[in-house]
Amino acid sequence: MKQQQLRKTSRGILVLCGVALIAVLFVPLWRIELSAPQYPEGLRLLIRTNSLGGDVAIVNGLNHYIGMKTLHTEDFFEFTVLPYIIVFFTVLLFGVAILGKKRWLNIAFLLFVCFGIIAMVDFWRWEYNYGHHLNPDAAIIVPGMAYQPPLIGYKQLLNFGAYSVPGAGGWLFVGVGAALLFLVIMEWQVGKKYAYRLKSGSTLAAILLLVFMSSCTAGPRPIIAGKDHCDFCKMTISDNRFGAEIVTKKGRVYKFDDAHCILSFLQKQTVEQTEIKTVYFTDFSNDHTLIDAGIAVFLKSDELRSPMEGNLAAFGNKDSLDKVAAEYKGKVVTWNELYH
Repeated sequence: MKQQQLRKTSRGILVLCGVALIAVLFVPLWRIELSAPQYPEGLRLLIRTNSLGGDVAIVNGLNHYIGMKTLHTEDFFEFTVLPYIIVFFTVLLFGVAILGKKRWLNIAFLLFVCFGIIAMVDFWRWEYNYGHHLNPDAAIIVPGMAYQPPLIGYKQLLNFGAYSVPGAGGWLFVGVGAALLFLVIMEWQVGKKYAYRLKSGSTLAAILLLVFMSSCTAGPRPIIAGKDHCDFCKMTISDNRFGAEIVTKKGRVYKFDDAHCILSFLQKQTVEQTEIKTVYFTDFSNDHTLIDAGIAVFLKSDELRSPMEGNLAAFGNKDSLDKVAAEYKGKVVTWNELYH
């Protein structure tokens, strides 16, 4: 019978998971970001547990022109039932922690996974309906065009780039699911071996913390030449060898086609320095991956002839720079010398 009881550490983590679900009621579950040359600051649609938020009015105005139905909170029954579902799972996790039975942990995990799958299928369904069922009398009609946003990730919709990613609440859900999976596996191993022990409860707490921290981390997004637009000059990015990005602490991404554009953008203080999390540049070599400007090395050369004549190439290491410097004569500089 003892093998069927949850460990005290597991019960404590279940309580933390319940608290995390309570927090979901107060932060956005999902967000859809739209970027286009005519909206340099971008548009954001925030999906909460009981309402829609963000730039709903502007998005509805754009939807009207292309024949999409306008978005209204009252049109979605999900906003009525979702808060109760979250409260149900909160109470369930607290109950499992009190009862301390492995069987109930397994049941809670399976129910949570099923809910996650159903929620994503439902989300895809209403995205499909809104993106495909268009008004035939709309002002702008593109034959064969649908406007379904991506379920997750990036998609180009006419001149808009659409990003669909979890909000803080969505990442909390992911973290809770990962924690439940970890507990199920750990308790199964404990029951199987019985003598299995973790070195300390702090180790498990650290693992859980890493799950949450890694889930909520905002990072760079790939620069897509021919589709993405520069947030300074508004031109289509044509050569991603010279691209750059700014990622804010809130996860907003600004893309640029040239060092000249990103430096001008920073000098104008369109985004406050305190709001910037990281600045990235495209590695001129090595498949043009994005690298932190703080660790990159730069070659300044008029022979590079970048799109906006910034004529600056970034490299992840000195060896890569030296190879290119043999062809393009110029000056080696650091990010601090360029920006500060």
